Amino acid sequence: MSLKPLRIITVGKPHAFWKEAGEHYLERISRFRKVTESVIKDSDPALPTERRVEEEGKRILAALSPQDVAVCLDEKGRSMTSREFSRFLEGLSTDATRRPCFIVGGPFGLHDSVRARARHLIAFGPQTFPHELARVVLLEQLYRAESLVRNMPYHHD
Repeated sequence: MSLKPLRIITVGKPHAFWKEAGEHYLERISRFRKVTESVIKDSDPALPTERRVEEEGKRILAALSPQDVAVCLDEKGRSMTSREFSRFLEGLSTDATRRPCFIVGGPFGLHDSVRARARHLIAFGPQTFPHELARVVLLEQLYRAESLVRNMPYHHD
């Protein structure tokens, strides 16, 4: 089964622990499809929070291509079970001209302009996660979704 590549846009390079955890799942996902990751430079910590989020938002929007179907991780987004997320990913992957692109904001979240550009907002529950952990959870759920599609013994109901 040849599927469209996935794209992930994140803000800021993850620290070693989070990077290692993410690489674990990236390696597993790569058995099924290609994943590219674009890391957006985080804004100057000396800036006010609102300005930081705005600058990061501009960088995210500039990084998006016309073929990207933007899916933002946002605490106000739609929550799904892992099976629902798997079906959601399958649906995103059917358009041969578009590429699913998951966006993880920085420590202060996403600018409204990025949310407005998104086709979908999704949440991995009502809690707020550190952005580095949200990236790892996204990668794990992408791997889980791929294993569900293939009936692999990873997901247990």
